[in-house]
Amino acid sequence: METTTKKVVAEARGILADYDRLRQAGLIPEHGDFFPSVHYPPITMYPRITEDQLFAGYSLPADDLLSVYAHIPFCIRPCGFCHYPGKYNASSEEKDLYLDMIARETDLYMARLGVSRIRARCVLIGGGTPTDLTPEQLRGFLDAFTRRVDLSSCTQFSYDVDPSSLLGEDGARRLEIMRSYGVDRLTIGAQSLDDAVLKKMNREHDAAQVVAAIAASKKAGFKLNIEFIFGHPGQTQENWADVVEAAAGLGVEEIQFYRLKIAPYGDKTGPVLGHFTHRPEQFPSVPDTLVMKKTAMLILDANGYHENLTRVFSKERKDFSHYAADQCCNLFDQIGLGLTAFSSLRDRFGLNTQDFKEYYSLIKAGRLPLNRGLVRDREEQARWAIILPLKNRNVSKAIFQKRAGMSLDGSFREKIGLLQEYGLLTESAAALTLTPLGRFFADDVCHQFHHPNYIPFPKAAYAAGDLNPYEHNRL
Repeated sequence: METTTKKVVAEARGILADYDRLRQAGLIPEHGDFFPSVHYPPITMYPRITEDQLFAGYSLPADDLLSVYAHIPFCIRPCGFCHYPGKYNASSEEKDLYLDMIARETDLYMARLGVSRIRARCVLIGGGTPTDLTPEQLRGFLDAFTRRVDLSSCTQFSYDVDPSSLLGEDGARRLEIMRSYGVDRLTIGAQSLDDAVLKKMNREHDAAQVVAAIAASKKAGFKLNIEFIFGHPGQTQENWADVVEAAAGLGVEEIQFYRLKIAPYGDKTGPVLGHFTHRPEQFPSVPDTLVMKKTAMLILDANGYHENLTRVFSKERKDFSHYAADQCCNLFDQIGLGLTAFSSLRDRFGLNTQDFKEYYSLIKAGRLPLNRGLVRDREEQARWAIILPLKNRNVSKAIFQKRAGMSLDGSFREKIGLLQEYGLLTESAAALTLTPLGRFFADDVCHQFHHPNYIPFPKAAYAAGDLNPYEHNRL
């Protein structure tokens, strides 16, 4: 096993030549840090907006279907890597108040949209830890939610869960309750299978509990996605390879991994930034982190897992998050409920407040708890319509035409040509697709299409090469 691991890591180190070449060309900032291309514009860059401004001129899609996200911001303890606000070890009364408010927020959305129920295309319940509720509270939430959200056309009902919340008598009850309300897919936040690393992350669970939670979830009939973080203190190329090999042997449908994000990308600065500022030597280097990523890809491929959506690997093409694909690939309309949740609606984006008191007070006043957002102009609409699908799977030219109101064959030609020359993109009559190398550096490639106002790092952070994202940037 040790010899095999060394061989895989040695093969993975080949990615570093591409990293150096692309950094010198200006694709990757000189410091090597990255910023996740999850939204466009990035989530931290939205201006203030009112509810009336956001919804002026908006109408439901022709089929009346919406993807629906609900956010439960409670956790047992704070994870060091998290950049989102939440409450830890909250009282039962606080949770009851929040669940009442999210139901009332859903009522406000129904009134705003002029519907008696929201017709869901797919559903994701996330957090936080949305199963950090008593079984009775979980049942109460799902009862209120499904009375307001029509699941008759829902293709997938997913839940993000913490392993420890699925164990013991209460864990078994939570699993039974979720299944009884139609939940069919769970994303289990394992983060690691190395107990020493889990302790550094301040996770509530250990590796044995992850394995037990997976077994219990399988027995209850769920499809499973398990997720991991790489680039964290305590990880080495070798112990990370061991974790990925172990994950591949757990028999789940999907395996997902994230690079540790040091700079804030959400509404809170996580402890990881302070840790990195004072003890940078405790973190794997950028080259080591990239080797970890490539190592994971090689191990998963050898075990029959193939990249389905970017960073998400499955054995069968049909196993993936419908919520992610519908929002980011098909660019369907989606609403978000709860603290910090977002709504992505064709040509506009709204973001809920990150402050609990403001969240409660706005809802009590009969107003949606939105405080930031943007109605995109023609150029920003075109950039949005290429960035999100390119990051996650590919850019369908038909979908781009429909969402942007223009042909991709006549858009971003200079930029697309350069990215093709560097082996990062391929183009067919039907789609624009990242090459394997382009997908490895997907976040950086997508930044090439950002308006200069929304590029996450300043121009001086990049080499003055062909791929400096501030150059050749015209629509």
